[in-house]
Amino acid sequence: MKKILSLILTLFCVLSLVGCGRSMDDIIKNESSITGVVEEVYNNSILISIQTDAYPYGAYCDVSLDAENKDDMVDFNIGDEVIVYYDGNIAESYPLQINTVYAISLKDPAN
Repeated sequence: MKKILSLILTLFCVLSLVGCGRSMDDIIKNESSITGVVEEVYNNSILISIQTDAYPYGAYCDVSLDAENKDDMVDFNIGDEVIVYYDGNIAESYPLQINTVYAISLKDPAN
């Protein structure tokens, strides 16, 4: 009986770990996003210019490329318009910083 119970418990644990990655649709529906234009490209981040209600005159934001979902990520070029899906927290520094990124998607490539 103990073997069966431990087997069931082990099977439950393994099945709960399967499919932990989130789909892009889930990220789009459930996470905050911001749109910006790529101004600079670095090894681990991109610098985007944003204009939102919170920053009506524009601001620069450093976005980590360490995204949870890398399916939509491409090699970004200066001038690309991107959508960044993140945890809703933007560090108030100069430039602004988004460190917890779920996905980055290319909205409009540079000319």
